[in-house]
Amino acid sequence: MSADEDGSDTGTGAGTGAGAKRHGRGDDLGRRTASADAHVHGHGGTADAHEHEGSADTKVHKVDTGAGEDEALLDRVFLTRVIEPGYEPGGRWVRESGVREVAARLRAGGPPLPGASERRWAGLRARAERADPRRDLDTAWAAGARFVAPGRPEGPRQLDDLGDARPLGLWVRGRPSLRMWALRSVAVVGARACTAYGAHTAATLAADLAERGWVVVSGGAYGVDGAAHRGALGAGGATVAVLACGVDRPYPRGHAALIERIAQQGLVAGELPPGEHPTPSRFILRNRVIAALTRGTVVVEAAHRSGSLVTARAARRLGRHTIGVPGPVTSALSAGVHELLRGDAVLVTDAAEIVELVGDMGELAPDRRGPVLPTDLLEPGARQVLAALPARGVATPAGIARRAQTTEDDAIARLYELRALGYVERHDDGWKLTRQAMISGRTAHDTC
Repeated sequence: MSADEDGSDTGTGAGTGAGAKRHGRGDDLGRRTASADAHVHGHGGTADAHEHEGSADTKVHKVDTGAGEDEALLDRVFLTRVIEPGYEPGGRWVRESGVREVAARLRAGGPPLPGASERRWAGLRARAERADPRRDLDTAWAAGARFVAPGRPEGPRQLDDLGDARPLGLWVRGRPSLRMWALRSVAVVGARACTAYGAHTAATLAADLAERGWVVVSGGAYGVDGAAHRGALGAGGATVAVLACGVDRPYPRGHAALIERIAQQGLVAGELPPGEHPTPSRFILRNRVIAALTRGTVVVEAAHRSGSLVTARAARRLGRHTIGVPGPVTSALSAGVHELLRGDAVLVTDAAEIVELVGDMGELAPDRRGPVLPTDLLEPGARQVLAALPARGVATPAGIARRAQTTEDDAIARLYELRALGYVERHDDGWKLTRQAMISGRTAHDTC
């Protein structure tokens, strides 16, 4: 996912009249959100661990809540429209004063809250005047989405690691539980303008991770992100796209069909309320959510200036695994990954090595070794005598013994053993290598 993707911010636009018209049919927020959840369709990946989690999101809002809780949820939805993602003063206000108080101050006006300049406060107040949380919930419902607040059963606990930069809530499309899926997830990110090598590697890694029961998380962008999502979907697995816009407005437009498929088979999530468009800063801030949700971030291809490196650095700050896939040293699109690998990142080449890092104890990658050659099975003494024979021509037992640093009798005994195995043959009083030994020797040289 790249930091340079273009997008324009749009006004929040909300008339109070529309909200008043809906008030009569929308006072019971719990009833409406439950109804919204009932209209969410889709299914999870093939892993058995995911199949029973599909209805977790419906349980979140079907629980009866009091009027106070309903209003608090509305206030949180209101704040997602007013406060930009990752705005730490806003997170601090919520932590210190609570959602209800912050929303009330923004609606009522008055002096700025601590940490906000007069100009910033004026901008927040202008947004607050146009925000309509009930309308946002209606729009989300129509798009098959729900709002997941922190502290609710579906809210991923690992997002708390972001501190005051934690999302005020997430808008989610798709049936499975985001919290359960995030517990066993890996981010696969990289260059938007990736090479064929990067796309192939991302798709292969994602497919193999999905087959091992892991959820693949990425940003839905062109290049590595899209390849990772397609790899997981193609394997019948689970994938989550974290967007830098409203979940009802897929971006980029060229991935509209892909994001719709993800919403049906997996999950589409984002911090921004319905209708919001991406901006360069929102892409950067979105990346912290990807890093926090997952156990580790795998960067497949990234130049020195890449949004994917922002995700990797956020993962490192949060104590998550930072992982890199090497590329050609001549490729500018791998230069950023190689810089990560020179630091704290861990080099991987396949899904087994990723799982060894992020998985449970005992999930080890297989040992990597070259092919076993027939000469590898010889006793050390026999290998030493075999190596003492010249590549061409005949050698005497005395000369062979001298080069093998052994006695002549031992060399003769080893030579007869090697002749029985087809490696040497006798010529009068001398010995020479057979064609079989010559071929085996060349093979051993090629594997060095």
